[in-house]
Amino acid sequence: MTSQGDRTTAPAYLDMDTGAHLPLDTPVWRSASGRPLMITPLAGITRAEIDTSRRSLWRYAKSLPLAVADPISLGEGCTPLIERPVDGATVLCKLEWVMPTGSFKDRGASVMLSVLRQQGITAVLEDSSGNGGAAIAGYAAAGGMAAKILVPASTQPGKTVQMRAYGAEVELIEGPRQATADAAVSQSDAIFYASHNWQPFFLQGTKTLAYELWEDLGFRAPDNVIIPLGAGSNVLGCDIGFGELQRAGEIDRLPRLFGVQPERCAPIHASFVAGVDTAVPVETGPTIAEGTAIARPERLREVIAALRRSGGATVAISEAAIEAALWQSARSGLYVEPTSAGTFAAYRQLLASGAIRRHETTVLVLTGSGLKATQRVAGLMGVEM
Repeated sequence: MTSQGDRTTAPAYLDMDTGAHLPLDTPVWRSASGRPLMITPLAGITRAEIDTSRRSLWRYAKSLPLAVADPISLGEGCTPLIERPVDGATVLCKLEWVMPTGSFKDRGASVMLSVLRQQGITAVLEDSSGNGGAAIAGYAAAGGMAAKILVPASTQPGKTVQMRAYGAEVELIEGPRQATADAAVSQSDAIFYASHNWQPFFLQGTKTLAYELWEDLGFRAPDNVIIPLGAGSNVLGCDIGFGELQRAGEIDRLPRLFGVQPERCAPIHASFVAGVDTAVPVETGPTIAEGTAIARPERLREVIAALRRSGGATVAISEAAIEAALWQSARSGLYVEPTSAGTFAAYRQLLASGAIRRHETTVLVLTGSGLKATQRVAGLMGVEM
């Protein structure tokens, strides 16, 4: 992203490789060179432009690059922000699982599918290890659209049951998570690929997390935001949203963004610590934090740029630390997916290293409910299902 944006230049798709602009009125999901697109930087909105009559992310509709006449909305957004004690400090937890389908991906699904339906798309394809597929299936159902979801065969059954309940066609793909993504690309000629990892309007939905945190905190930015990091949509969404707020003059600095990956699948962390913005060789393996198990994130370069722009970093967490954090968060009343539990472990690690200080305003983004990983959590407890 550039640092510019104004209200006089028409928003467009942005080819990050060439700098070329493409019109937004034609639905596309990748550039001519096969790379994900972004949307040109926008000017952002002020607090006076929030539509306070709407209790959903659509209260920030004026921040979007296109006007949507008939949004597909189930009341997504406006999630709780609560204080919890951690190692003698107080941290703020953004409960992003308090959404219609139970995960943060409802933000992106609502905006992306609303735009696509307005542009004439009636059926969509998605690949997902669970939360993204459920969100796309749920919002497609709410909008009268057909959905086909490709999922890894190892995905927790509770997640695929949810997708099927919405009426989506679900296809199980054998092999690692990347095999599912590859299969989706191969099927994209037959049905529009509305991927949460590729489609830039999905990021326009996730950016509302930044606007919401700003409003939650009395129209100021937090010092730090700690985010589970797989493909990076929440990191990019926060980068976009806080960047717009800075351009609008509503905040004077960006919060530091910290992306959390499991040690067993940490390609973005490996590139970040190597000081590069390209993929580096990294071994991957199975992890209980399956929501972040993305071996080849398509937007790696953009995610690393966002983290560096904010002054943040990446954190890699061991399986043992993730599991310990899962129990610790549950014992404090927050039952989250292992993917989200990693943020607690990262916060402790960042406190111990001095990278984050106890008095700073730090937000943990908790992206999915533990109910979505019931079988996995039962296995960790030694309980038969």
